[in-house]
Amino acid sequence: MSEVQRVELPADKVERYAALRAEIGAVIAGEPNRTARYATAASLLAQAFPDRFFWTGFYVVDEAKPNELVVGPYQGTLGCLRIPLGKGVCGAAAARGKTIIVPDVHAFPGHIACDSRSNSEIVTPVFDKAGTLAAVLDVDSTQFDAFDAIDQAGLEAICGDLLTLD
Repeated sequence: MSEVQRVELPADKVERYAALRAEIGAVIAGEPNRTARYATAASLLAQAFPDRFFWTGFYVVDEAKPNELVVGPYQGTLGCLRIPLGKGVCGAAAARGKTIIVPDVHAFPGHIACDSRSNSEIVTPVFDKAGTLAAVLDVDSTQFDAFDAIDQAGLEAICGDLLTLD
């Protein structure tokens, strides 16, 4: 890993995601370990949006129980340890293979409340090179309606970069 100098991120959200994607890419370049890449992404994402990102982390497909997600690297309060595929926002995004934005988690059928302070959520699938689900990136906010199409595009781009080394 090469040492990367942190720079001031742009105020514009589109530009911030682009700069953050470049920074994450520079830090994980050459790093073959998925856990290290996920940990780096979770840390830098949480630092980049401290006013909106209350919980930022990954739930990884459990190799021993492929119908479950198990908590991986994250930043924030205690996370749920396991989430069955199809359950809650994370499990739904994993089962559908698509990003889900939930403006009000309390209105989402079957929402799993790992922390009652979360009010909105975005979950983005992470796929390996073969197109197999490897994990989901879960970001919660204490704000309602905290995520939009810009967040979706930015997080999907970053997640697309995380497994390019596999």
